[in-house]
Amino acid sequence: MSHGSFGTALNCMDGRAQEQINNFVKNETGVQYVDAITEPGIDGILARQDDPVLLAHIQKKVGISVNGHGSKYVAVVGHGNHCAGNPVSKEQHYEEIQKAVDLVKSWVTEAVKVVGLYTESVDPEHPEGEWKVETVC
Repeated sequence: MSHGSFGTALNCMDGRAQEQINNFVKNETGVQYVDAITEPGIDGILARQDDPVLLAHIQKKVGISVNGHGSKYVAVVGHGNHCAGNPVSKEQHYEEIQKAVDLVKSWVTEAVKVVGLYTESVDPEHPEGEWKVETVC
């Protein structure tokens, strides 16, 4: 019995970074649903790999999404506009997103596409407005 099609987003818990990422994943892949795996500053958590318990928890959730829901697309996301969980420069986010993508790729088969995304406000003076999504890797 099918429950629909799924993609996966490993995203910051920041509510500002949710909707546009979900829409991006749906538009890129044509999936109906996006499994949300969130932690504050998740790109930094995955890149630094300094909390093995938290990494195992995230890896387990990725496995549920990929193996249980059949997700074939995993997006690792970092964001600008003062990420409280990982307050680093855009350049540092890009580096951490790449490292995080490499780690997540080691958790899944080659049949799963793992991408790195970065999102930030179109107008930094008004971060409550529209946000853009950039493909990092």
